[in-house]
Amino acid sequence: MTSKEVITAMKARTLRRHFRESFKSLGRNGWMTFASASAVTVTLILVGVFFVIMMNLNKVATTIEEDVEIRVHIDVAANEQDQQVLRQKIEGIPEVKTVEYSTKEKELDNLIDSLGEEGEAFKLFEQDNPLNDVFIVKTKNPTDTMTAAKQIEKMEYTSKVKYGQGQVEKLFNFINASRNVGLVLIVGLLFTAMFLISNTIKITIMSRRREIEIMRLVGATNAFIRWPFFLEGLWLGLLGSIIPIGLVATAYYYAYDYLAPKLEGHFIRLLEFNPFVYQVSGLLILMGALIGVWGSLMSVRKFLKV
Repeated sequence: MTSKEVITAMKARTLRRHFRESFKSLGRNGWMTFASASAVTVTLILVGVFFVIMMNLNKVATTIEEDVEIRVHIDVAANEQDQQVLRQKIEGIPEVKTVEYSTKEKELDNLIDSLGEEGEAFKLFEQDNPLNDVFIVKTKNPTDTMTAAKQIEKMEYTSKVKYGQGQVEKLFNFINASRNVGLVLIVGLLFTAMFLISNTIKITIMSRRREIEIMRLVGATNAFIRWPFFLEGLWLGLLGSIIPIGLVATAYYYAYDYLAPKLEGHFIRLLEFNPFVYQVSGLLILMGALIGVWGSLMSVRKFLKV
């Protein structure tokens, strides 16, 4: 056996020893293991529930943003060539994504359909339609709606421009504020989780400081001492993520099954159960592992200072 193979075999035995010791330690410190895993569980439940709510609110907000459009009423004096020139000018605006033409006949049909039984009265105008032909304009970025609308208003053969002026600005301000608040809350919750779990694990490690001191005295390196605690933190994080994943997945399954059909008529779509729940589950596992490892390493650090 070459020296390289010997070194590899020793490293493998050392790693197996670290794994074995980490599992033994979890068993020996049962109550502290339970406390640490519980801290991870409670925190990840809060993070998971809040994350699911925020992601669905973001989905709803995005849907609403995408539905924002500019309706350009074309002057009745404009002939087909004038309309084509106006369309080209609108398409030339950098912020504009699409321009769709809607005849006044189609506009009247849409009005009648939208009013239901009350719309029957407007069928009297089919012979003498008072509505305008319309260009329906969508921008590349919904927040550019106001900018594009102001440019279109100044163009020749534009009779009227509608985009929900005043309401659209308030809507975008509300959506941006909601997203910013949500991001701040999630980040704050994660830092709180790290602090809580770090302190819980710190209590576990403090009860074993004599064990660490003995290992230092017999010449164990910092890396050798850290490895079992690194693995313990990893197992604690993974253990703590099991219940949150189950609760979040179950709750979202029933919530989606109940709410999705009711919201469908309002053009509001929730994130589909598959693959969203699997993505959230993966995120919770990753967060649990990272938080557990971080808490362990930060807690054992003070005992390794020379």
